Amino acid sequence: MRRRFAWLSLCLCCLPAMAGTPADLPSSTSQRGLFTVSYESELEPLQINQLHAWVLHLENAQGEAVTGATIDVDGGMPEHDHGLATRPRVTAELGDGAYRLEGLRFHMRGDWELQLTIVAGGKTDSAVLKFTL
Repeated sequence: MRRRFAWLSLCLCCLPAMAGTPADLPSSTSQRGLFTVSYESELEPLQINQLHAWVLHLENAQGEAVTGATIDVDGGMPEHDHGLATRPRVTAELGDGAYRLEGLRFHMRGDWELQLTIVAGGKTDSAVLKFTL
């Protein structure tokens, strides 16, 4: 009986986490305050040298989903003065303010930034997503 309980506990702990809502995810407000960007990685936890994708969630200042946006991506490690090892890009709009960002690969541990240029509804703003591996 003890083994069954331990096995069941282990199985429940190892189930994939449910995708969070944008309010539960790491986020950043754009420079001019026009947008809030949150993100979740398909790779959890993030790993070194693993090609993967993220889902970006885009909202306007009123908290409404932003659709029809164009999002350009750049970034790197400012402390090391180098950019990204890949050229990630938004490949699909998933609906309700969600966008698929593919081609991410981080090649070393440390502080990273993704710099986003967002164009939506005739307005342009930029946001920076900061994280540490």
